Amino acid sequence: MSEFPIPTAETLQATTDATFADLPLVAHARRHREVERIDDVAAATRTALANIDRLEDLAPGSTVGLTAGSRGIHDLPAVLETAVVALRERGLEPVVLAAMGSHGGATSAGQRETLAALGVTESRLGCAIHSSMAVEEVGRDGLDRPVYAARDALETDAVLLVNRVKPHTDFSGLVESGLCKMAVIGLGNHRGAESLHNAGLAADFSEVIQERARILLEETPIVGGIALVENARHRAHLIEGIPAERILDREPVLLERARETLATLPVEDLDLLIVDELGKDVSGTGMDTNVLGRTYFHGEDEPDAPSITRVYARSITPASHGNGIGIGLADFVHRDVLADLAVSDMYVNIVTSGEPRRAKLPFVVPDDETALLLACSTTGVATPEELRFARIQNTLEPDSLVVSEPVARELESHPEVTVGEVRPLEVCEGRLEEAWWNSQQNETV
Repeated sequence: MSEFPIPTAETLQATTDATFADLPLVAHARRHREVERIDDVAAATRTALANIDRLEDLAPGSTVGLTAGSRGIHDLPAVLETAVVALRERGLEPVVLAAMGSHGGATSAGQRETLAALGVTESRLGCAIHSSMAVEEVGRDGLDRPVYAARDALETDAVLLVNRVKPHTDFSGLVESGLCKMAVIGLGNHRGAESLHNAGLAADFSEVIQERARILLEETPIVGGIALVENARHRAHLIEGIPAERILDREPVLLERARETLATLPVEDLDLLIVDELGKDVSGTGMDTNVLGRTYFHGEDEPDAPSITRVYARSITPASHGNGIGIGLADFVHRDVLADLAVSDMYVNIVTSGEPRRAKLPFVVPDDETALLLACSTTGVATPEELRFARIQNTLEPDSLVVSEPVARELESHPEVTVGEVRPLEVCEGRLEEAWWNSQQNETV
């Protein structure tokens, strides 16, 4: 990105009466949850495949496409790896289909690069990855808009949708993020994703996805799906094989299960949330809107909780390759975010998803100290000592956080949270300390 003139820390800090010495003490807090996880992902994947009857009807040598998207799903590589082996044992020929709409810059090479960053490679899986962006129109929706499917998928004998089911970051409904979305957006490639998002802006997003999924289930070789529901630690809580004809009925049930296991902050009222990193591998919106308590999407109501006055994002994850989608969800960003921003990739993603507000450039600060001091003047707190703030690594990890003393006192009565001793907040050349933060993050959960 071209040079962007950012005022110095001295210039910005002179605009507020707050000083670093005025800020409250901090403590580390950790939420402890009872979580259930699948111990043997491979065995659960084989059981899921056994539940999809139409695989039995395939002749030896038939090609089976397994979808792989752009999300950082911890157990997805293991699920795909097992599925490849199991399908080969049946005499079938598995291939992986890059299914991520416009992500990866809406290019074949970009989507392969995205998958590689998530641990999904041909060498690891032992099968080919198909990533052509070519699509064909397979139907029209109720708005008389085209429904697209990837040519790679249409050229296989069977397709298995593989995805995590979870609450979406853009909208709410019976079906949100899951197998139906993987079919409509993932296998729709850039054109399908753009068509879907435009239709969703004109109507009810969830209903549009369901309608289009119904068309794709009828007009493409989708035989079923493998759905993952994660626990609050982002490990597989459930892996289920669903025949194609049951996907639309079963997915809402799994979505409710996912709501119960969703990891969110243990505090609902903050003046400032510091997010160390945003990224496509964290959330499709860079930061999970369910954690931030802000959606910023056309036609959708803003959530009632949590209530976070300001959000400060410090960096973009390496796996995002500069795609800073969701930057507009923040109020402040560190200058490093601006330096790493791949505007072209972000804009392609934003145009496809349909909400330009999420690509708006926030207030850029030169360092962390400045962000904290400016928060004292932009959140309505009476004195800096009262600033209620928290710091998390990313929105995937909201259970381990550093909080200011006012928040620490509140969390001491939370039945699932332990709070450490308070200590002074420290910065080095304007940057928040990392050594103590990292040692707290690496403690055994």
